[in-house]
Amino acid sequence: MPKKSIRTTMLAQRRHLATVTCAALSHAAQTRLLEMPEFSQAAVLALYSPVFNEVFTEELFHLARRLGKRVAYPRVCGEALEFVEVAGLDELKPGAFGVLEPSGSSVLPAGALDLMLVPGVAFDQAGFRLGYGKGFYDRFLHAADRCPCLVGFCFEFQLVADLPVESHDIGMNLLVTEARTLRFFATPEHCPE
Repeated sequence: MPKKSIRTTMLAQRRHLATVTCAALSHAAQTRLLEMPEFSQAAVLALYSPVFNEVFTEELFHLARRLGKRVAYPRVCGEALEFVEVAGLDELKPGAFGVLEPSGSSVLPAGALDLMLVPGVAFDQAGFRLGYGKGFYDRFLHAADRCPCLVGFCFEFQLVADLPVESHDIGMNLLVTEARTLRFFATPEHCPE
């Protein structure tokens, strides 16, 4: 199935999730990640601000901060993505595409990030991701001198057998849903080792 068709189908399915269902499934996915060694070992996390019923990330933020971890969120700058450290969720303001973005100035390079949650429209059983089609995450990671541990974060229904993969697509290290965890590449594909 072409990317456009998968994107349309998955976005429609996610948008129709009831708020209470989205919250319950998000809680289960966040709890699963919080119990993983990759979370406990990470000193600096990159999260995302969920839109259109993406898996919520607020629990991860609050526990990370209580544990003394640093947390960054993405901000769109033209055609590029940058990650800005935040101390509180009140530092997130509406930005590009209506997504909450950090308003601060403490930009962190990819090499400073230990674990990055990567949102997506769909993920496949090989660890590849279908995003929204703008390429922000792929460009950011291709320019990185060191890639963090990449965690695809989605609901179980967003998993498909396989996606059309192009040369610029970067595989995830982990895929976490409310029901399971899948492990893939030791080092993200296309990221320098």
